[in-house]
Amino acid sequence: MKEISLNSELKSKIEQILTFRFLTTEELDELIKVSSFQYYGTDEKIIVQGEVNQAIYAIISGNVKVTVREREETEAYISTIGSGEVFGEAGIFTEVKRTANVTCTEETLLLEISRKGLIDFIRNHPRAGNKILMLIIYSLLKKLREVNRELAYERKADADQDDIDSIIRNFMD
Repeated sequence: MKEISLNSELKSKIEQILTFRFLTTEELDELIKVSSFQYYGTDEKIIVQGEVNQAIYAIISGNVKVTVREREETEAYISTIGSGEVFGEAGIFTEVKRTANVTCTEETLLLEISRKGLIDFIRNHPRAGNKILMLIIYSLLKKLREVNRELAYERKADADQDDIDSIIRNFMD
C-alpha cells in the first residue's frame, strides 16, 4: 500500500461515487482533508477478518473481493466490489472485529475515511455529514436486502424433512 496525493482527476472520480455525489464542492474538499488516498497492489489485503479496523473505503479504481475464512486453510467467496462502490461501512459505527477479508483483485485506488475523520467532518459539517450517513445507511440496507434474498433462495432450495421422508417412502415402496 502507498499513499497518493489528490489531483483534479481523482476529485472528479470521487464526485461520481453515490455516497459523496450530493456534497457541495466545499463539503467534498473538507471530507477529502480528513481522508487519505491509498494505492494497493494485486492480492494485497485491505481488511483482515478478525482485526479491528474503523474505516470506510470508497473504490476510486480497481476491484476487491470479499471472502470469509471458514477454517484456517479455506476461504469462501462472498462478492466482488468495484469502482464507485463503498465497503467497510460497519467499521465506522462499531469497534468490533471485521467479519470478512477484503483483498484487491487488481491494482486498486481507495479513498479511506477513518472513524475519527468522519466524526470530525460530521461535527464541523452536520448537514453534509447527515447526507453521508443517510447514504451509508442506504448502502447497508441494500446489502442486507441482497443477503436476505440469497438466504431465502438457499432456504427455498433446501429440502425439508417432509420432502426427504417422501423420497425415502417412494423408493422403499
